Amino acid sequence: MDQKAAVQNRARVRISDVSQALGLTKSTVSRALNDYPDISENTRNRVRRMADKMGYQPLSSAQSIRTGLSKSLGLVIQVADHDAQRPFLAEFLSGLSQGASALGWTLTIAAADGPKATLEMFQSMIRDRKVDGFILPRTQVDDPRIDLLRDARVPFVLFGRSPDPSDCAWHDVLGEDAMQDAVRHLVGLGHRSIGFINGGMQYTYGPLRLNGYLAAMEAAGLPVIPQHMAQDAVTMDDGAAAAMSILSTQQPPTAILCAVDMSALGVYRTAARLGLRIGSDLSVIAYDGIQDGAHVVPPLATYAVDYTTAGRKLSALLIRRIKGEAPEALRETVQAKFLNRGSAGSPAQTSTQMAQTIAQHL
Repeated sequence: MDQKAAVQNRARVRISDVSQALGLTKSTVSRALNDYPDISENTRNRVRRMADKMGYQPLSSAQSIRTGLSKSLGLVIQVADHDAQRPFLAEFLSGLSQGASALGWTLTIAAADGPKATLEMFQSMIRDRKVDGFILPRTQVDDPRIDLLRDARVPFVLFGRSPDPSDCAWHDVLGEDAMQDAVRHLVGLGHRSIGFINGGMQYTYGPLRLNGYLAAMEAAGLPVIPQHMAQDAVTMDDGAAAAMSILSTQQPPTAILCAVDMSALGVYRTAARLGLRIGSDLSVIAYDGIQDGAHVVPPLATYAVDYTTAGRKLSALLIRRIKGEAPEALRETVQAKFLNRGSAGSPAQTSTQMAQTIAQHL
């Protein structure tokens, strides 16, 4: 060992130094720094504060050999998806990174250009031991990523839920509750004909949000009209086309509920083409809380999701899963926040009057 290395080695703060300063055993300090669940939150905080104060830094290579962990969380983004560059992606990644960093872990992000490439990327990262587990966003009704990770016995956590919950931990927002609340809100404003434009039915949120809409319509005693419904609308163009089909019916709805904000922005486009004023002639409520919705006129009423907080929660859950906690104990759901803005109001026209206005613009 050269002189410089010897000096550095002597200066390095070790776990024994931290344990001596706190009057705790080295095992307790080590387990606290690695967030083991048998160590109290108070003790973990005391150890972290002292370690930070003393400048303790673990040797990552030695730690990896000792624990068998890379202390890295994996995320594979499928860039071919319609919303791979979705507005909330930066917030989500920030939350994941914050959550991992707060517990001394890192986030490893990879990109793939399709479903097959996504599975190959998972296999490569598992084979090379680049990560200890994965966050799976945009869960699907039939999700091959879940099957692969179950078979490989690799820990994972879902941003969403799964029809088959075995081995699944998750953090999710209750979109079905938001749809029910939206229908109740519209009914309270005086609407008796409410259309519904759903997102992708291959994703688990699609059936859930549909069920929420149907349950609320039944509870309100309102008819569900198939011609007033559409699905698989995930872009502005999709939303515009779905709205044109719905509003061209003989008795168009006075309000449309959209499962995603992007399709709702397409409804705005169609409403303008048909001579309808959003918020009076036609009310619109959506879900996601993207920034674009705040800048249209009138601003879009929507159920907002805190993607930064979701990311932090998912990182924490995955680390707990990696350390051996049962997935059944790692399932969280939260409510979306309703942003009551100008796109939802009392109906200014009846369905018959709306049909007459629309006919003049077709």
